[in-house]
Amino acid sequence: MSRTVGSLVALAVFVAVPFYLEGFWLQAGLFAMAAAIGAIGVNLLTGATGQLSMGHAFFLAVGAYAYVYLAAEPTASLGGLGLPTPVAAVLAVALAGVAGGLFSPIAGRLKGAYLGIATLALIFGGQHLLFNAGPVTGGFNGRAVPAMELFGFAFADGPELVVMDVPFGALERLWFLGGLALLAAALFARGVLRGRPGRALNTIRDHETAAGVMGVPVTRYRAGVFVLSSMYGGLAGVLLALVFQRTVPDYFGMLLSLDYLAMIVIGGLGSVGGAVLGAVFVSLLPQLLTRYGDAIPLVSPSGSGGGLSPAEAARILYGAAVVAVVLFLPGGLLGLPRVLRRRSPGRRPSASPSPDPSPKTRSSHVP
Repeated sequence: MSRTVGSLVALAVFVAVPFYLEGFWLQAGLFAMAAAIGAIGVNLLTGATGQLSMGHAFFLAVGAYAYVYLAAEPTASLGGLGLPTPVAAVLAVALAGVAGGLFSPIAGRLKGAYLGIATLALIFGGQHLLFNAGPVTGGFNGRAVPAMELFGFAFADGPELVVMDVPFGALERLWFLGGLALLAAALFARGVLRGRPGRALNTIRDHETAAGVMGVPVTRYRAGVFVLSSMYGGLAGVLLALVFQRTVPDYFGMLLSLDYLAMIVIGGLGSVGGAVLGAVFVSLLPQLLTRYGDAIPLVSPSGSGGGLSPAEAARILYGAAVVAVVLFLPGGLLGLPRVLRRRSPGRRPSASPSPDPSPKTRSSHVP
């Protein structure tokens, strides 16, 4: 009952946000939603299966740029297919999965640091393509992102839409689209982790040899979860492109992949809720520091000099958060309430029930 009430309250707050908060908070929330979708994919790969990937930013780039190319109308200098935007979005996610599938034979055979090093090639190769495949990516300047249009409804600033005396522009409309995408991604991942595939992935992570002895096709599962994680990255890339309204190659680099690893460690490895919490923490921190940098000691606005930039300060802070989580919170932020309850001074440990010492019980163990 309490869980149902909590879900209804959370839904009411989510629906009310566009009516009361300004554009900065809506944009920050949408960035957090996109980051959460990508982090869920990384957590399926790294947290649930134990496969280290340093190339997740590559699959976000595939999703973002594939959507732009498939949905944009061709021009004299830039190509495009002009497909309906929902079709372009679905195909972009599928293409990210195809990219993961092309790499999956390597992902199925490597593990640990070896796989992490191998996925670095995706970042370097992807950056080279983004900067040099000008007719597709727009090169250094990137490309404008076509607005999503679903059943005649455009997720853009026009045509004008007013709901309860509140103008609904692109951010307000995308708020609900991003929420639905995140909910669908979280529910699907939760079903995977709680079902038979999730048990197989956890067994591979904990003891690969035992998983093979039990009949789990280890190579197939590793390759499959890599493809699934890539598709999550593609979906996150599509949402990011719609929020940014322009794709630029510099964003999809090594630092973005490191951010995703920080998200799952800070939030909690192997859980959907932990991925969402970590994504909110890591994605919102630099934006908050940028907005309130004037009031924070040692932090100065970008380009002003004389102190840490908001981005540098954010990386230092969540780097310290990673260290703190590893040392004191092995379950991440998701496990913090449990740790606090266990260490509460007014809480007594419950006594475990003692075994029944009756002769009947004792005699039942005698051969």
